[in-house]
Amino acid sequence: MHKPHPVDVEAHQAAGAAADGAAGGFVWRIRSSFQCVAGFLAVIVIAVIYSTGEHRKLTTLIEDQPTNTALGNGYLEFYPNYTPMARRTSQCDVFSGKWVFDNESYPLYKEGQYSFTSDQLACEKYGRKNLSYQYWRWQPHHCDLPRFNATALLETLRNRRLVFVGDSLNRGQWVSLVCLVERAIPPSLKSMDIKGSLTIFKAIEYNATIDYYWAPLLVESNSDDPVEHQITSADRTVRVNATEKHARYWNDADFLIFNSYLWWRKPTMKVMCGSFESPDSTCEEIEMVAGYKMALKTWSDWIQMHVNHSKTQIFWVSMSPSHERSKEWGATKGLKCYNETEPIFKEDYQGSGSYPNMMQAVEDAIESLSTRGIKVQLLNITQLSEYRKDAHLSIYKRQWEPLTQEQLANPVSYADCFHWCLPGVPDTWNQLLYAYIFD
Repeated sequence: MHKPHPVDVEAHQAAGAAADGAAGGFVWRIRSSFQCVAGFLAVIVIAVIYSTGEHRKLTTLIEDQPTNTALGNGYLEFYPNYTPMARRTSQCDVFSGKWVFDNESYPLYKEGQYSFTSDQLACEKYGRKNLSYQYWRWQPHHCDLPRFNATALLETLRNRRLVFVGDSLNRGQWVSLVCLVERAIPPSLKSMDIKGSLTIFKAIEYNATIDYYWAPLLVESNSDDPVEHQITSADRTVRVNATEKHARYWNDADFLIFNSYLWWRKPTMKVMCGSFESPDSTCEEIEMVAGYKMALKTWSDWIQMHVNHSKTQIFWVSMSPSHERSKEWGATKGLKCYNETEPIFKEDYQGSGSYPNMMQAVEDAIESLSTRGIKVQLLNITQLSEYRKDAHLSIYKRQWEPLTQEQLANPVSYADCFHWCLPGVPDTWNQLLYAYIFD
């Protein structure tokens, strides 16, 4: 795994301006060749619902239908009863759809156009020639996503704070959102400040901040240093019942966007009893999913006890799949995502780069919070990201350590098929976040 960095700000280029495009509010347009018939039937259904006294929204009926999600091959036999949570805004399943090539309205920004882009995600800068990955637009089956409007989001964030909390994939989504809103901010009215694990982007005119906090395992761990966290997988250790060290930096946020996945990908995890500072602390090796559930329990208890539920909107971004087994999508075995230039077009494609047992643990935690009257919105980006084998960093990124001659002779050996180029897939994740914020 590469050596992450909070943000690359050494390339302070003059910020450009780009048209926001039409956004307005959160408007869904149901697209069908049978619009008139559908509308007529909808009126009848609504009339029946109200005439029977069942004052449920029509959308609730839609939410009762079965859904699909990405299930990693090899896990279905162990989790045959796994079913995903409802994955919708109030009027549309935005997570069910397809990627459509659109080189007229995409990408939403240009790499290197703004001040605070990240070298770690700059595939074009580091040699990628085929840029088609930038031109794919996510198209839900039965509606349209709203066009991202930077000014509208900044107005919503006026005098407020939005914080991404999690690992380097969540950091990539944060960088994407910063790139998306920068177009609406003059160069002299924005700033970036790094304070250890916390990186703060501020839109000064709006008194709004979009922050990122490095907490790859959510709870305390020996991987918490934002720069020096090259802990071997075997030595990775967590305190599953402790999150206060992290949470004090984001307990006053108005929007919280969590993830935690990539650093849990190992069969077992060391769990510490005691503190890292105490010489008397002991460790126990437990099965990874058991540790993950313990961490989620600590996280959900903190959410219940410390978040102002009338003020703060909470989101969880589901696992971002990797593409390391090229044979799964019909390519030559062993090439991973190297030299991939198109998405996977097979609907509901399921690779082994995501773990349904971990997804189920997250959904159970969210459901538990729901029974306590606390809403956490799941942004289920897993399936839509499953299709995008073409959009990973691969070999086109800043290398924190010099490559060996053996690596140079075999580029596949160091291809990064976990993280994503920008502009790219994380921009779509933020369009989904935008849609829910305005829903």
